[in-house]
Amino acid sequence: MTAKIIIADDPAALTRRAAAIVRASAAAAGVAGRRFCLSLAGGSTPRALYQLLATPETPADAIDWSKTEIFFGDERAVPPDHADSNFGMVREALLSRAPIPPDNVHRMRGEAAALDAAAAEYEQLLRQRAPGDPDPVLDLALLGMGGDGHTASLFPGTAALDERQRLCVAVDVPQLKTHRPTLAYPVFLRARAVLFMVAGADKAETLRAVLEGPDRPRELPCQVIVRGASSVSILCDRAPAVNRPSRRWPNTPTRRRRTRRWTPSPRCSWPSSPSPRARASSAPASESPDRSRTTSAAPPTCPG
Repeated sequence: MTAKIIIADDPAALTRRAAAIVRASAAAAGVAGRRFCLSLAGGSTPRALYQLLATPETPADAIDWSKTEIFFGDERAVPPDHADSNFGMVREALLSRAPIPPDNVHRMRGEAAALDAAAAEYEQLLRQRAPGDPDPVLDLALLGMGGDGHTASLFPGTAALDERQRLCVAVDVPQLKTHRPTLAYPVFLRARAVLFMVAGADKAETLRAVLEGPDRPRELPCQVIVRGASSVSILCDRAPAVNRPSRRWPNTPTRRRRTRRWTPSPRCSWPSSPSPRARASSAPASESPDRSRTTSAAPPTCPG
Protein backbone atom coordinates (compact mmCIF):
# COMPACT_ATOMS: atom_id res chain seq x y z
CA MET A 1 0.00 0.00 0.00
CA THR A 2 1.20 3.53 -0.74
CA ALA A 3 2.62 5.48 2.20
CA LYS A 4 2.43 9.27 2.19
CA ILE A 5 5.66 10.91 3.31
CA ILE A 6 5.36 14.34 4.93
CA ILE A 7 8.49 16.31 5.82
CA ALA A 8 8.24 19.02 8.48
CA ASP A 9 10.89 21.75 8.63
CA ASP A 10 11.22 21.66 12.41
CA PRO A 11 9.74 19.98 15.50
CA ALA A 12 7.04 22.64 15.86
CA ALA A 13 5.90 22.11 12.27
CA LEU A 14 5.91 18.35 12.79
CA THR A 15 3.65 18.76 15.82
CA ARG A 16 1.23 21.05 13.97
CA ARG A 17 0.95 18.67 11.01
CA ALA A 18 0.34 15.73 13.30
CA ALA A 19 -2.36 17.65 15.17
CA ALA A 20 -4.06 18.53 11.90
CA ILE A 21 -4.15 14.84 10.91
CA VAL A 22 -5.63 13.84 14.27
CA ARG A 23 -8.30 16.55 14.07
CA ALA A 24 -9.20 15.58 10.50
CA SER A 25 -9.57 11.94 11.52
CA ALA A 26 -11.79 12.91 14.46
CA ALA A 27 -13.93 15.07 12.18
CA ALA A 28 -14.31 12.23 9.66
CA ALA A 29 -15.49 9.90 12.40
CA GLY A 30 -18.05 12.48 13.49
CA VAL A 31 -19.37 12.94 9.97
CA ALA A 32 -19.72 9.16 9.68
CA GLY A 33 -21.72 9.11 12.92
CA ARG A 34 -19.31 6.98 14.92
CA ARG A 35 -17.13 7.52 17.96
CA PHE A 36 -13.54 8.51 17.28
CA CYS A 37 -11.30 5.56 18.23
CA LEU A 38 -7.69 6.65 18.68
CA SER A 39 -4.65 4.70 19.86
CA LEU A 40 -1.72 6.66 21.26
CA ALA A 41 2.01 6.06 21.11
CA GLY A 42 4.47 6.42 23.94
CA GLY A 43 7.98 7.82 23.87
CA SER A 44 9.18 11.41 23.70
CA THR A 45 8.28 12.34 20.10
CA PRO A 46 4.47 12.62 20.48
CA ARG A 47 4.51 14.49 23.82
CA ALA A 48 4.30 17.92 22.17
CA LEU A 49 1.44 16.66 19.98
CA TYR A 50 -0.58 15.64 23.02
CA GLN A 51 0.04 19.00 24.66
CA LEU A 52 -1.15 20.82 21.53
CA LEU A 53 -4.28 18.68 21.26
CA ALA A 54 -5.08 19.50 24.89
CA THR A 55 -4.80 23.26 24.33
CA PRO A 56 -6.26 24.08 20.88
CA GLU A 57 -5.56 27.55 19.54
CA THR A 58 -9.17 28.09 18.43
CA PRO A 59 -12.53 26.44 19.26
CA ALA A 60 -12.59 25.05 15.74
CA ASP A 61 -9.44 23.07 16.52
CA ALA A 62 -10.95 21.37 19.56
CA ILE A 63 -11.72 17.66 19.42
CA ASP A 64 -15.01 16.45 20.89
CA TRP A 65 -13.45 14.34 23.63
CA SER A 66 -16.85 13.17 24.85
CA LYS A 67 -17.11 11.15 21.64
CA THR A 68 -13.52 9.89 21.65
CA GLU A 69 -12.22 6.53 22.83
CA ILE A 70 -8.52 6.57 23.74
CA PHE A 71 -6.45 3.39 23.60
CA PHE A 72 -2.73 2.70 23.88
CA GLY A 73 -0.48 0.92 21.39
CA ASP A 74 1.63 -0.60 24.15
CA GLU A 75 2.77 -0.12 27.72
CA ARG A 76 5.90 -0.64 29.77
CA ALA A 77 5.82 -3.15 32.62
CA VAL A 78 5.53 -0.43 35.26
CA PRO A 79 2.76 1.17 37.37
CA PRO A 80 0.89 4.13 35.83
CA ASP A 81 2.66 6.65 38.08
CA HIS A 82 6.14 5.43 37.06
CA ALA A 83 8.36 7.80 35.06
CA ASP A 84 8.61 5.22 32.24
CA SER A 85 4.85 4.68 31.90
CA ASN A 86 3.31 5.56 28.55
CA PHE A 87 0.02 6.23 30.30
CA GLY A 88 1.80 8.48 32.80
CA MET A 89 3.29 10.58 29.99
CA VAL A 90 -0.08 10.86 28.23
CA ARG A 91 -1.82 11.74 31.48
CA GLU A 92 0.62 14.59 32.11
CA ALA A 93 0.61 15.91 28.53
CA LEU A 94 -3.03 15.40 27.54
CA LEU A 95 -5.43 13.79 29.99
CA SER A 96 -4.82 16.26 32.82
CA ARG A 97 -5.34 19.24 30.50
CA ALA A 98 -8.23 18.26 28.22
CA PRO A 99 -11.88 17.59 29.18
CA ILE A 100 -11.69 13.86 28.47
CA PRO A 101 -14.17 11.68 30.39
CA PRO A 102 -12.18 9.13 32.43
CA ASP A 103 -14.42 6.32 31.16
CA ASN A 104 -13.21 7.08 27.63
CA VAL A 105 -9.55 6.42 28.49
CA HIS A 106 -8.43 2.80 28.33
CA ARG A 107 -4.96 2.16 29.69
CA MET A 108 -3.08 -1.12 29.57
CA ARG A 109 -2.27 -2.64 32.96
CA GLY A 110 1.46 -2.91 32.45
CA GLU A 111 2.00 -3.45 36.14
CA ALA A 112 -0.20 -6.59 36.26
CA ALA A 113 1.42 -9.72 37.63
CA ALA A 114 -0.39 -11.81 35.00
CA LEU A 115 0.25 -9.85 31.81
CA ASP A 116 -1.26 -12.51 29.53
CA ALA A 117 -4.57 -12.14 31.37
CA ALA A 118 -4.27 -8.34 31.26
CA ALA A 119 -3.73 -8.50 27.48
CA ALA A 120 -6.80 -10.71 27.08
CA GLU A 121 -8.84 -8.21 29.10
CA TYR A 122 -7.63 -5.37 26.88
CA GLU A 123 -8.67 -7.29 23.78
CA GLN A 124 -12.20 -7.65 25.18
CA LEU A 125 -12.26 -3.94 25.98
CA LEU A 126 -11.25 -3.16 22.38
CA ARG A 127 -14.09 -5.31 21.09
CA GLN A 128 -16.57 -3.49 23.32
CA ARG A 129 -15.41 0.10 22.81
CA ALA A 130 -14.08 0.05 19.22
CA PRO A 131 -16.58 -2.25 17.52
CA GLY A 132 -16.07 -3.34 13.95
CA ASP A 133 -17.50 -5.95 11.61
CA PRO A 134 -16.53 -8.36 13.00
CA ASP A 135 -13.28 -7.15 14.60
CA PRO A 136 -12.44 -3.80 16.23
CA VAL A 137 -11.36 -0.95 13.97
CA LEU A 138 -9.40 2.12 15.06
CA ASP A 139 -9.97 5.37 13.24
CA LEU A 140 -6.35 6.40 13.76
CA ALA A 141 -3.31 4.65 15.22
CA LEU A 142 -0.39 6.85 16.23
CA LEU A 143 2.93 5.02 16.11
CA GLY A 144 6.63 5.68 16.39
CA MET A 145 9.53 4.05 14.58
CA GLY A 146 12.54 2.82 16.54
CA GLY A 147 16.02 2.79 15.10
CA ASP A 148 15.87 -1.01 15.21
CA GLY A 149 12.63 -1.06 13.20
CA HIS A 150 10.26 -1.72 16.10
CA THR A 151 6.93 0.01 16.60
CA ALA A 152 4.68 -0.17 19.65
CA SER A 153 6.26 -3.19 21.42
CA LEU A 154 6.55 -5.20 18.22
CA PHE A 155 10.29 -5.75 18.37
CA PRO A 156 12.44 -7.59 15.80
CA GLY A 157 12.45 -11.35 16.21
CA THR A 158 9.84 -11.51 18.99
CA ALA A 159 6.90 -13.90 19.18
CA ALA A 160 4.34 -11.08 18.86
CA LEU A 161 5.25 -10.79 15.17
CA ASP A 162 3.67 -14.18 14.50
CA GLU A 163 0.29 -13.30 16.01
CA ARG A 164 -2.58 -13.29 13.49
CA GLN A 165 -5.66 -13.70 15.68
CA ARG A 166 -5.26 -12.00 19.04
CA LEU A 167 -5.47 -8.22 19.21
CA CYS A 168 -3.37 -7.65 22.31
CA VAL A 169 -0.55 -9.85 23.57
CA ALA A 170 2.08 -9.89 26.29
CA VAL A 171 5.47 -10.25 24.67
CA ASP A 172 8.95 -11.05 25.89
CA VAL A 173 11.46 -8.48 24.64
CA PRO A 174 14.93 -9.99 25.20
CA GLN A 175 16.60 -6.85 23.86
CA LEU A 176 15.23 -4.92 26.84
CA LYS A 177 14.97 -7.85 29.26
CA THR A 178 11.30 -7.13 29.80
CA HIS A 179 7.80 -8.55 29.38
CA ARG A 180 5.12 -6.06 28.33
CA PRO A 181 1.69 -5.76 26.66
CA THR A 182 1.25 -4.51 23.09
CA LEU A 183 -1.39 -4.34 20.42
CA ALA A 184 -0.68 -6.86 17.66
CA TYR A 185 -0.53 -6.53 13.88
CA PRO A 186 -4.25 -7.25 13.25
CA VAL A 187 -5.28 -4.05 15.05
CA PHE A 188 -2.87 -1.78 13.16
CA LEU A 189 -3.51 -3.40 9.79
CA ARG A 190 -7.28 -2.92 10.16
CA ALA A 191 -7.03 0.72 11.28
CA ARG A 192 -8.65 3.25 8.99
CA ALA A 193 -5.47 5.32 9.16
CA VAL A 194 -1.98 4.99 10.65
CA LEU A 195 0.33 7.91 11.40
CA PHE A 196 4.02 7.31 12.09
CA MET A 197 5.90 10.17 13.75
CA VAL A 198 9.63 9.86 13.03
CA ALA A 199 12.21 12.29 14.41
CA GLY A 200 15.99 12.23 14.63
CA ALA A 201 18.89 11.48 12.29
CA ASP A 202 19.34 8.04 13.86
CA LYS A 203 16.12 6.92 12.12
CA ALA A 204 17.34 7.73 8.60
CA GLU A 205 18.68 4.32 7.62
CA THR A 206 15.73 2.54 9.20
CA LEU A 207 13.27 4.71 7.30
CA ARG A 208 15.12 4.06 4.07
CA ALA A 209 15.05 0.29 4.64
CA VAL A 210 11.35 0.37 5.52
CA LEU A 211 10.39 2.28 2.39
CA GLU A 212 12.84 1.05 -0.23
CA GLY A 213 14.39 -2.20 0.97
CA PRO A 214 13.18 -5.76 0.47
CA ASP A 215 10.53 -7.27 2.74
CA ARG A 216 12.14 -8.00 6.12
CA PRO A 217 9.12 -8.55 8.39
CA ARG A 218 11.03 -10.18 11.23
CA GLU A 219 13.78 -7.55 11.22
CA LEU A 220 11.65 -4.45 10.53
CA PRO A 221 8.24 -4.89 12.18
CA CYS A 222 7.12 -1.37 11.28
CA GLN A 223 7.63 -2.26 7.60
CA VAL A 224 4.74 -4.74 7.81
CA ILE A 225 2.36 -1.95 8.86
CA VAL A 226 3.75 0.63 6.42
CA ARG A 227 3.26 -1.80 3.52
CA GLY A 228 0.12 -3.54 4.72
CA ALA A 229 -2.23 -0.99 6.29
CA SER A 230 -4.83 0.70 4.11
CA SER A 231 -3.80 4.31 4.79
CA VAL A 232 -0.36 5.21 6.13
CA SER A 233 1.26 8.61 6.63
CA ILE A 234 4.86 9.01 7.75
CA LEU A 235 5.53 12.40 9.27
CA CYS A 236 9.20 13.16 9.84
CA ASP A 237 11.47 16.10 10.49
CA ARG A 238 14.39 17.20 8.33
CA ALA A 239 16.94 15.04 10.17
CA PRO A 240 15.87 11.67 8.68
CA ALA A 241 15.23 13.37 5.33
CA VAL A 242 18.62 15.08 5.02
CA ASN A 243 20.48 11.96 6.11
CA ARG A 244 18.62 9.67 3.75
CA PRO A 245 20.41 9.59 0.34
CA SER A 246 17.76 8.55 -2.12
CA ARG A 247 16.62 9.78 -5.52
CA ARG A 248 13.05 9.08 -4.45
CA TRP A 249 13.12 11.37 -1.42
CA PRO A 250 10.91 14.48 -1.79
CA ASN A 251 12.53 17.60 -3.27
CA THR A 252 14.92 15.58 -5.46
CA PRO A 253 14.51 14.72 -9.17
CA THR A 254 12.43 11.60 -9.65
CA ARG A 255 11.41 9.32 -12.45
CA ARG A 256 8.34 7.14 -12.65
CA ARG A 257 9.37 3.51 -12.51
CA ARG A 258 7.61 0.26 -13.28
CA THR A 259 6.61 -1.93 -10.36
CA ARG A 260 5.99 -5.65 -10.37
CA ARG A 261 2.46 -6.78 -9.49
CA TRP A 262 2.45 -8.57 -6.16
CA THR A 263 0.49 -11.80 -5.78
CA PRO A 264 -0.55 -12.53 -2.17
CA SER A 265 0.56 -15.81 -0.68
CA PRO A 266 -2.28 -18.22 0.24
CA ARG A 267 -0.70 -18.42 3.70
CA CYS A 268 -1.17 -14.71 4.34
CA SER A 269 -4.10 -13.85 6.59
CA TRP A 270 -3.53 -10.10 6.75
CA PRO A 271 -5.54 -7.58 4.73
CA SER A 272 -3.73 -6.95 1.45
CA SER A 273 -3.94 -4.74 -1.61
CA PRO A 274 -2.57 -4.89 -5.17
CA SER A 275 0.90 -3.45 -5.67
CA PRO A 276 0.71 0.35 -6.07
CA ARG A 277 2.49 2.58 -8.54
CA ALA A 278 5.05 5.12 -7.40
CA ARG A 279 3.92 8.66 -7.88
CA ALA A 280 4.91 12.11 -6.69
CA SER A 281 2.58 14.77 -5.36
CA SER A 282 2.75 17.99 -3.38
CA ALA A 283 0.78 18.84 -0.24
CA PRO A 284 -1.99 21.42 -0.80
CA ALA A 285 -0.78 24.95 -0.17
CA SER A 286 -3.74 25.58 2.11
CA GLU A 287 -2.70 22.75 4.38
CA SER A 288 0.92 23.70 5.08
CA PRO A 289 4.04 25.02 3.37
CA ASP A 290 5.71 21.67 4.11
CA ARG A 291 6.17 19.51 1.02
CA SER A 292 4.90 15.96 0.81
CA ARG A 293 5.20 12.97 -1.48
CA THR A 294 3.67 9.56 -1.78
CA THR A 295 6.09 6.65 -1.76
CA SER A 296 5.15 3.19 -2.94
CA ALA A 297 5.72 0.23 -0.67
CA ALA A 298 4.95 -3.40 -1.44
CA PRO A 299 2.50 -5.36 0.76
CA PRO A 300 4.00 -7.44 3.58
CA THR A 301 5.57 -10.83 3.14
CA CYS A 302 4.07 -13.19 5.69
CA PRO A 303 6.72 -14.55 8.07
CA GLY A 304 7.56 -18.20 8.28
